[in-house]
Amino acid sequence: MDNGMDNMLDMYLFETNSLLEQLDELLIEAEKNEEFTTDDVNEIFRAMHTIKGSSAMMEFNSLMTIAHRIEDLFFFVRENGIDSLNSTDKSELFNLTFKSTDVLRGEVEKLENNEPLSTNIDSMTSEINSFLNKISGTGEAEEEAAGQEEDAGEEKASSGNTAGHDIAASLGSKCPFFLQVFFEEGCGMENLRAFMLVNALKDLETEFEFYPEDVESNGSTSEGIIDHGFFVGLHTEEDVTKAIRIVEEQGSIQTYEMIHLEPEVHKQEPVKAAEAPAAKSVEEPAKAAAKPAVKEVTGGAAQHGAAKQSLISVNLSKLDALQAVVGEIVITESMVTSSPELQGLKLDSFLKSTRQLRKLTDDLQDIAMSLRMVSISGTFQKMNRIVRDMKKALNKDVRLTIIGEDTEIDKTIIDSIGDPIMHIVRNSMDHGIETTKEERIAAGKDPQGELVLSASHTGSEVVISISDDGQGMDTEKILAKAARNGLLTKPESEYSKKEILALLMLPGFSTNEEVTEFSGRGVGMDVVKKNVESVGGTISITSELGRGSCTTLKIPLTMAIVDGMEIRVGRSIFTIPISNIRQSIKIAKENVLHDAKGNEIVKIMDEFYPIIRLHNFYNIETEVTQIEDGILIWVEAGDHSYCMFVDELLGERQIVVKPLPTYLNSFNIKDYGISGCTILGDGNISIILEVMNLYNAANV
Repeated sequence: MDNGMDNMLDMYLFETNSLLEQLDELLIEAEKNEEFTTDDVNEIFRAMHTIKGSSAMMEFNSLMTIAHRIEDLFFFVRENGIDSLNSTDKSELFNLTFKSTDVLRGEVEKLENNEPLSTNIDSMTSEINSFLNKISGTGEAEEEAAGQEEDAGEEKASSGNTAGHDIAASLGSKCPFFLQVFFEEGCGMENLRAFMLVNALKDLETEFEFYPEDVESNGSTSEGIIDHGFFVGLHTEEDVTKAIRIVEEQGSIQTYEMIHLEPEVHKQEPVKAAEAPAAKSVEEPAKAAAKPAVKEVTGGAAQHGAAKQSLISVNLSKLDALQAVVGEIVITESMVTSSPELQGLKLDSFLKSTRQLRKLTDDLQDIAMSLRMVSISGTFQKMNRIVRDMKKALNKDVRLTIIGEDTEIDKTIIDSIGDPIMHIVRNSMDHGIETTKEERIAAGKDPQGELVLSASHTGSEVVISISDDGQGMDTEKILAKAARNGLLTKPESEYSKKEILALLMLPGFSTNEEVTEFSGRGVGMDVVKKNVESVGGTISITSELGRGSCTTLKIPLTMAIVDGMEIRVGRSIFTIPISNIRQSIKIAKENVLHDAKGNEIVKIMDEFYPIIRLHNFYNIETEVTQIEDGILIWVEAGDHSYCMFVDELLGERQIVVKPLPTYLNSFNIKDYGISGCTILGDGNISIILEVMNLYNAANV
């Protein structure tokens, strides 16, 4: 049961988050056009109806109530037309809908974090109700309407349940007794709750009837059930007594009433409860409301037929498990085909089979990796909302341009880079774009600022850039502030522009002098840098004063299986990710120079690069100590480029990245250029080197 509830919660969270993301995209696009279309209104109504129903089923009352109020609001808008609102009301409607989706998203995040939901949402619901009263013109007449409703209630009480009796009489049933059942207000999915009651009543082991008869398949019957109740027809008073006992055991039932009909009413023509005269006026809007949803579910299948794509939602932990198994298969295949016992044997048939096995293993690996790949569009589209909110808060006119949103990246990695991208976008909006249009015009720019988000593949990594055409960064001010904060490690005159901009990513550095809603708290780009590097990525900043800035992230496609180059130093085997390697070269002793500190450097393509001897750095015994006897591997990561001196290259192959045992974390080995390990074909372990940290640890 617990597992079933967990699965239901997972599906609920997936569906609700998807709907909220779709709503954000729809609202942003509609606001750009300064208008809701009929399709927009229908889509919002349908999404809120779905969230209301599923939240009610899960008994998440705060979510259900807010979604229900927004549903009511857009039902009014749909019935009366968006043109019935003036421009001020439309603007308020946008803001109110955005605010409501934010509250819903906040409640969903509480569920994801296993936190209790809000118990008081009166402020949000009152705001929605007040706006609905305002646009419907009912606010002033509320007191009078309440009085009329009270009078009507008293009249109804004095005359008995006349409406219920009339509907029961119109059903044409041969049952003399009826139970009229009402469900709790706002419980949602009343038709399915009625169907659950029908299933429970089957325990009566006697004949009974129910109206509406199509509650299982027709969601539009919910509105009629809300207004007029759900009717159960019974033949004897004994059956009524048994049925009442079952009704009272059901959840979500607020009240019920027994109706006893006279024999002559059975001669009337059969009419379903949903078609009864008293219910018809309410049912018609309900059918209209449900029409788009019905069309989406049934019509879509009919139109697309065999071309319709089948999709399933899979828990990420299952994909992780699959990836782990595939990784073990890759390792085992390598161990079998590279077994030392087979060396020197002529096994043509075996070699042919191993080649086929390698091909199938590679295909399996590619498929397993592709299952984890998701489009970055979801992350990019969320930035639309960030830009929209900050435009209003900062009173800046900025457009967001998105390029390459179909670029795919590993799901685990994409979850880790969402916050860094959001922080950089906030920085561009707050720091980058000029405060006023006049400033931009004076600088010869378009009055409207532009923020560009782009993503593209380059081999084994994804390059993401966030650029703006704002005022750029003043390197002199950055250097001066770094000096005041004691962050400099060498004389100011020795810092290049690239190094100065890299100072922005030191802990506690912030260019804002004042704390604002968006920045200036001393926690900024250093956290972004840490998050990016935690998934094996790098970050760099470029800027031109007066012209704008660009932050570039280089992220690996996946962290599970990567292409690596095996190298040997003494008797130790290391692996370097191919994405970090630029070139491998052999050089003579006379080509090695020394810098002012005595460190070895080498000139490649008119640039000088430091040399790190791995046998010295890791204190490994080796006979290869002369530069001409070994080989230099020119590597690059982020802002750093240098050469590793190793004994020899062993070859390129795909490696399965294995995390290091957690107890090794206390030794800070990652700070010394060790990011993980992989298992070789002969069963031995190879250490995977992290190029960036190795450079920092060597302090060259």
